[in-house]
Amino acid sequence: MSDLGDHPVNEGKGGLDSTRIAEVKAWLVSQFESVGKDVPEFEYTPRSISHLHSLATISQAKTQAAGIVASDLRQKAMEYRSQAARIREILQSVGLAQEGLPPNAVTSVQVVANVANLLNIRDTEMSSFLVAMADISLRKSGVEEKRANAQKESKLLLDYTRKAIARLTYLKRTLGQLEDDVATCEGQMNHWKTNLTIMLSKERQYLLQYSNYKALLNRVGYTSDISHGELVEMDEHRKELEKKTKPIMDTLRSYQDLPPDKALAALAIEEKRRQYAAAEKYLEEVLHSALATSE
Repeated sequence: MSDLGDHPVNEGKGGLDSTRIAEVKAWLVSQFESVGKDVPEFEYTPRSISHLHSLATISQAKTQAAGIVASDLRQKAMEYRSQAARIREILQSVGLAQEGLPPNAVTSVQVVANVANLLNIRDTEMSSFLVAMADISLRKSGVEEKRANAQKESKLLLDYTRKAIARLTYLKRTLGQLEDDVATCEGQMNHWKTNLTIMLSKERQYLLQYSNYKALLNRVGYTSDISHGELVEMDEHRKELEKKTKPIMDTLRSYQDLPPDKALAALAIEEKRRQYAAAEKYLEEVLHSALATSE
């Protein structure tokens, strides 16, 4: 109990410290003398004096309260003993003393007394028993209702637990399947990645070809505005021009069998050239007209 870190209390500094120290010493002496021991020596410090004074105050208050309760209980015990003696005298006067009763009657009386004590009633009147039994019945009904609610909640919790366990089992099985599929999925992803690289290369190649074809079509005068009908019409003009130029080409081929007259052959060839040039000019005019109409 020694507190070496604090400084000793100077009893001469004030009356309050001396009074508290005296109260603490008196309380310690009374407590140790009650168990047959001497008060051990220790250093009185402000901290220890404050703590011990607080304990002494609480102990004295509880001791005083316990004395009051004990006195009241002793008074009640005396009253109960006097009342028991009076009741014993009354029972003996009417011939109902415990010594004169048969054993079964004594046993019945003891049972009634035990039941009264169990029911916490002060008498053995029928009304008191009925009130106590009614109170027990009400408490029993309340307990049964609480037990039914607890069983219902327990059943719900059990159902939730079973569902949670089933769900956990399903999730674990799904996780195992996913872990098994990881290798397959990784291989498939690598395959798709390789294909994607190839497709990107093809895309660049096709875009380049598209640009080249678009430039080629622009050079020949083809635009996206030319419809299928216009192409069909231009093809018909081409066929008509072929019909017109075919006799000329046949005639030119027949000149290969003529006798070698250079002057006539030159004149004939020049004529056919003019006709062929006129046909080509007509074909160009028709094409340009079709393109202009589409624009």
